[in-house]
Amino acid sequence: MEKRIFKIVSPTDNKVALRVIPGHFVTSHSHINYYVDLTMSQARQSEAEAAAKILARKYENNTVVDTIICLNNCQVIGAYLAQELTKGGIMCLNAHNTIYVTAPEQDINGQMIFRDNSKPMVQGKNILILSTSITTGVTLEKAIRSVEYYGGKVQGIASIFSFVREAHGVEVNSIFDANDMTGYASFDEKDCPMCRTGQRIDAIVNGFGYSKL
Repeated sequence: MEKRIFKIVSPTDNKVALRVIPGHFVTSHSHINYYVDLTMSQARQSEAEAAAKILARKYENNTVVDTIICLNNCQVIGAYLAQELTKGGIMCLNAHNTIYVTAPEQDINGQMIFRDNSKPMVQGKNILILSTSITTGVTLEKAIRSVEYYGGKVQGIASIFSFVREAHGVEVNSIFDANDMTGYASFDEKDCPMCRTGQRIDAIVNGFGYSKL
């Protein structure tokens, strides 16, 4: 399957790229016809820093950020994003004049929660939600509801790749979107054309990667 990988490089910085595999993939919320592998952006220092620099430009002059909430295992990017925003002079209201970087915990029902020791990073804070990829927006919706439940205010949403343009009236700023991948599509599992034609499922995928079937 990996032999089918092709790359889409950001015109802003060639260190930032999508590694894309065509096929039939299953997420927890949908079936998709391309898997976007962002492992290197999550784990490779140079790529994580380059992605953070691009995303920071969208917020450094006009957004108050106290906390970055990281989804899909993107804390490395989140740390670099906090660094770039701080260097850019972004406003934050934290007592220590710095930006928190944290991630929610998911309970057995898939709901996102923050333990008592993490609540102060959310309650009363201006939140930037960061993800590696957003396809259906279901996980993003859970994150927004969790932030609001714990008393935070979502000021921005950023992602390396997003198929969603906005959520709860907040624009999703991404480096790549569906226009960069001709034919990219996400389907409900009950209405998947690949399933109807008998196309085999290649892998189960999530923010941590993929598992072949």
